[in-house]
Amino acid sequence: MVLPNHETATGDIEIADGRISALALHEVANPKRLVLPGLVNCHGHTSMTLVRGLGGGLPLDRWLNEAIFPVEAKMTPADVRAGMAWGVVEMLAGGTTTVADMYDFPWDCIDVLKETGMRGRVCRVGLSFVPGRLEEAIEYTRRENISSASVGNLLTAVDLGLHSEYLTDENYCRGLAEANCELKRPVNVHVSETEREHAECIKRHGKTPIAYLADLGVFDYGGYAAHCVWCTDDDFRIMAEKKVSLVHNPSSNLKLGSGIARISRALELGVNVALGTDGCASNDDLDMFEEMRLAALLAKGAARDPSVLPAWDVLDMATVRGAKALGMDDVGEIAVGKRADLCVVDLDRPHLLPALDVANLVVYSMKAADVVQTIVDGRVLYDRGSYPTIDIAKARAEFQAAVGRIGL
Repeated sequence: MVLPNHETATGDIEIADGRISALALHEVANPKRLVLPGLVNCHGHTSMTLVRGLGGGLPLDRWLNEAIFPVEAKMTPADVRAGMAWGVVEMLAGGTTTVADMYDFPWDCIDVLKETGMRGRVCRVGLSFVPGRLEEAIEYTRRENISSASVGNLLTAVDLGLHSEYLTDENYCRGLAEANCELKRPVNVHVSETEREHAECIKRHGKTPIAYLADLGVFDYGGYAAHCVWCTDDDFRIMAEKKVSLVHNPSSNLKLGSGIARISRALELGVNVALGTDGCASNDDLDMFEEMRLAALLAKGAARDPSVLPAWDVLDMATVRGAKALGMDDVGEIAVGKRADLCVVDLDRPHLLPALDVANLVVYSMKAADVVQTIVDGRVLYDRGSYPTIDIAKARAEFQAAVGRIGL
């Protein structure tokens, strides 16, 4: 098992009331399983399983406007629910126990999380051009979280969301920041994904997206910003000060030709860095092992230095740093007292032998398909092809019907 402080051990894990109650450490000859903390996907549009691969080869602006937005306009709440459920199926099979999701009809998305038992955060997408959207987002966030003063470690919760600087105006951002003085929620946002987006924000406001949003108070209660490919050193300093985590999406950034985020520099300047898959149309899967491998390789290749971004740091980005990004202090580690969110991998695979260096093995050799069991809050949600909380036949039929209904 992988323990905090980059230690490993063999033995047994005892679970009671959703928490790790004891670790019985003892020698095991030739262990056949590796237990990792559950993987935390800090940026997803999970229902985009419905449009997996759509618009391939287009840059971000054309991809959104020509391929994605026209199809999304046809989606009903039932379609989104079906796409969300199928994404949960994929993530659980790959050891992901938590997702931070940004998509339309978040109440349907969170219902899927509650029904399946997966841990997650959702938000109402912030868009200035939709009448009443700000008021709706504020009320939804207040209503969903009202049952608890501290929602950090609940299975599901609602955060505030802004799609981006370029799809919101100053009034929207100020209104959200003002409401958040009461709600005190982190803000989920896309930031500086492309060079053009970054430059046009500077042209409009005389500031980078991070600086602009910070000056409007959007990050007064922290947040998690996806992409950050073109962020400056000053942006990173602001993020560190405001406790805004950077969510690295290497597959999506490469497929859309957006560039390579300066992860090592962000870490040097004190930014918490997590990992995300983004949606299935710009990735095109929800495999967090793939994101770990790409993050590590990109950093080394860009720096021309194999010592950059060690494997343990990348594993932290997919687990404990991801939990930190979402304000969850009870998950992301295998330790007594923590919530029992676990990913169990079969080590008896040709590409996983010998297991000489656990972190290196996880980051560079493991695949989502190597996962044999996924546990969330002490409940087994995936077990060698079976899903105790999901009717797979029904989920598949509803997913295929939704794909057909939206004309794909």
